[in-house]
Amino acid sequence: MYLNTDKKQEIFSTYGKGATDTGSAEAQIALFTYRIKHLTSHLKNNRKDFSTQLSLVKLVGKRRDLLNYLRKTEISRYRAIVEKLELRK
Repeated sequence: MYLNTDKKQEIFSTYGKGATDTGSAEAQIALFTYRIKHLTSHLKNNRKDFSTQLSLVKLVGKRRDLLNYLRKTEISRYRAIVEKLELRK
């Protein structure tokens, strides 16, 4: 499995407020980004996997909603997470 408990805790401790912080917007955005990268690499090899393509589109939408929420509420946190994850060029 590509995303096990240890990897999740590593993501949450790096981008969240701690290893047990699973609900903050930054931690969720980082988790979604990790999953999006994995699904993108999967789709490069399996072009006709439409169920994965649908789940990828849904994940991107969820991440976009969380990023919009952060941008509206606390712009400094939004800029920090975008810079850490290198989402914008």
